[in-house]
Amino acid sequence: MTDLVTNAQLVLLARTLHVPLERIAHLERLGAPRLHELQQRMSGKLFDQHNPVFDRISSLVPIVPLGISLPIVQRVVPPTMTGRAAGAVGVQHPKKAVDALTRLTVAYAADCAPFLDPRTVGQLADDAPPAPVIEIVNELLRRRDYITAGPFLAFATPELIRAVEAGVPDDEGLIRSAAYAYSGEHISAIVRQLLDGNSRRLPGLLRTVIDGSKELRLAALSVFARCAPDVISDVGDILFDTAPPSAIADLISTFLGAGATADMLRFLGQLSPPTLTRLALNPVTGDIAEDLVGAVDGSSELALWRGVLEPLARTPETVRRRAGARLAQLDTATLVLLPAIAQAARLWAPLLWVLAATDVDVQARLGELWATSTRLDPDFLERRITDQRLDSLLATLTATLRVLRPL
Repeated sequence: MTDLVTNAQLVLLARTLHVPLERIAHLERLGAPRLHELQQRMSGKLFDQHNPVFDRISSLVPIVPLGISLPIVQRVVPPTMTGRAAGAVGVQHPKKAVDALTRLTVAYAADCAPFLDPRTVGQLADDAPPAPVIEIVNELLRRRDYITAGPFLAFATPELIRAVEAGVPDDEGLIRSAAYAYSGEHISAIVRQLLDGNSRRLPGLLRTVIDGSKELRLAALSVFARCAPDVISDVGDILFDTAPPSAIADLISTFLGAGATADMLRFLGQLSPPTLTRLALNPVTGDIAEDLVGAVDGSSELALWRGVLEPLARTPETVRRRAGARLAQLDTATLVLLPAIAQAARLWAPLLWVLAATDVDVQARLGELWATSTRLDPDFLERRITDQRLDSLLATLTATLRVLRPL
């Protein structure tokens, strides 16, 4: 499984259906968005079939005092039943739900949490007081039940996010749980709070990731790669200030070895210019330059191309020459599409800096393809080249394009 988000959604679907992960592994090809939609729909169907029972339970809530019912429930009702009913009943009686949350033992509430209807968690989060929720989250993390904790984080309100920053000390648990949250917007809100909050937790959290297991590193990559560009930029600055070059190289090797190249590129492409330069000068970038170029063969995803070209454009000339030579070996259809990608993603400058280090045969090949198979205007290209002061280094490219372009 090469896509970290897809893997997480597959795990969640297996849990929803109560089947081994291996049994539905073939659904990986659906991709993360469709798996997420399928999981949500299947979960909804499973809970909806119990609505008549939930309605009968709900009718008793105003009648039976919680002080009497909850001690009995915790003694005799299995957490599976309580959890399944709690969401639907809580939405109908939000004040009672908040009262019940403060009366339940933390252990029993954590036992119930895996069986809550995901559709109700967000509605209940708006009314739930942070303190008992934080206690439940900490208990789930103590149990390493990251799959259950993820939805709690995904629906966290601003107040609850601040409470998580202050009251959940388990850095690894936070990262591994957030990897199961689907929404990049919610993940960004949590990471932004860790960046800007009073505790300034992110440097310590990143040290935990650097020193952590392969699984933790991949979870962190999945989380950070889905954040907003400004959040990624800030995280990257702290990461490169926190980790020595050897640790950065080790992280990158972990990601490549696990087949998480695409997620890594989505993260790298949003790093700040100073951090991109530090990455480019790390020896590991020279070692993997050709592999990075090969990873985007056949792809039109702008984020992946940005993650390749932005660091490579800042590498020494010898690295750019090898990267450019590998670029010229990509599939013809990919090379024909490259000018459109560069234009759409504003990547002309880094692309030209990579090509400026290449030999004349590489430039001639690209010039020939772009002249005969694209609508690239030589005047436009020359203006971009002049902007970067690369006229002499890219003379073969522009000359080939002018000579072969149809009149």
